Amino acid sequence: MREGMRKPKAIIVVGSIAGISCTKALILAGWDVVVIEKIRGPPTGNPTGAGIALHPLSQKIVKSWLHQPDLLHNITLPLTIDQNRAVDQEKNICRILARDENFNYLQAHWTDLHTKNLKTDEVIDIAGDLLVAADGSRSSVRQTFLPDSKLRYTGYCAWRGVFDFSENENSETIQGVRKAYPTLGNGVHMDLASGTYTVLDELMYKRLNWIWFISQPEPQLKGDSATMKVSSDMIKKMHQEAEKIWVPEFARVIKETKEPFLNLIYDCDPLTQLYWDNVVLIGDAAHPITPHCARSTNMAIADAAVLGKCLERWGPENLHSALEEHQSVRLPVTTKQVLHSRRVGQIKLGLPTPDREPFDPNTASPEDCEILKQRSLPFFDDVPSILE
Repeated sequence: MREGMRKPKAIIVVGSIAGISCTKALILAGWDVVVIEKIRGPPTGNPTGAGIALHPLSQKIVKSWLHQPDLLHNITLPLTIDQNRAVDQEKNICRILARDENFNYLQAHWTDLHTKNLKTDEVIDIAGDLLVAADGSRSSVRQTFLPDSKLRYTGYCAWRGVFDFSENENSETIQGVRKAYPTLGNGVHMDLASGTYTVLDELMYKRLNWIWFISQPEPQLKGDSATMKVSSDMIKKMHQEAEKIWVPEFARVIKETKEPFLNLIYDCDPLTQLYWDNVVLIGDAAHPITPHCARSTNMAIADAAVLGKCLERWGPENLHSALEEHQSVRLPVTTKQVLHSRRVGQIKLGLPTPDREPFDPNTASPEDCEILKQRSLPFFDDVPSILE
């Protein structure tokens, strides 16, 4: 930028991890940034998730943004094992379907990667050169430009919870679950039964993160949240089902988890365009995705990093060229990853797909199980040349 020229200004709609990542990337690219966030207090939890698995590329990007790169390791645990196994409670059988011992992810809690927000009642007008829509899967900005683009209910929901054992780390429950899952401290464990599956991994600060996917018709929701209000009767029924399907040690973790919640799972058919004039979509606003391949946060971080490098390369006077390059780099990747994650969810939940019989974990062949690995994701090891 020539001396005396003003810095270009970007307005980022909604913070969260996508917005925070964009803020850092754009500041490093020489932009002034204003973040508009609906939440006025520091985050105390996340209604749509808990555990976040960071891909090696995301780790590299985040470390490059930190003054002290080791901070990332202070709030995460390593995930070196990606394991899928079949569970047949009636026959008391557990069989490994797919296992990757070179996973190299890091596991964090959503709130540990977030930041605090300032409280203010002031109303101001803001003018900027670029609007970055990081306003999530139900993006109002995306709806403005693509009114026909709708979220697609997948046909299933996910019970989720975080089991805090910090006050009794040697309890019978924890001893039992560690015996049932010997590599719990450094792996992500997925148990598959007929038409359903679970995810279990450990978080920092003595917490276990679990997810249980179940097929059901789309419930009616109030408001924009994808989280369904649950009753004590619903939780009780869920506990009873867990005892029937899953190994006793995992069922006990579910039963002793305080305030489990239920997410409806949506995605969106891939977009063909990510920007209009001086408006660009990033993160879940650009590509709502199912959670089966741990991509939502990782895609948002990569989006932000690529956008920042494109803006830096082209300069504010060539904004259209920068956004065009960003789109050309990210769109092919996100399109394939959204569709792959959709397919993995259908397979793991035994849902019909056009090209294969419903997946049965108890009879699946080794070849059938290869798609269960996270590493089967398109562009899994890809690093955009602009980030090298």
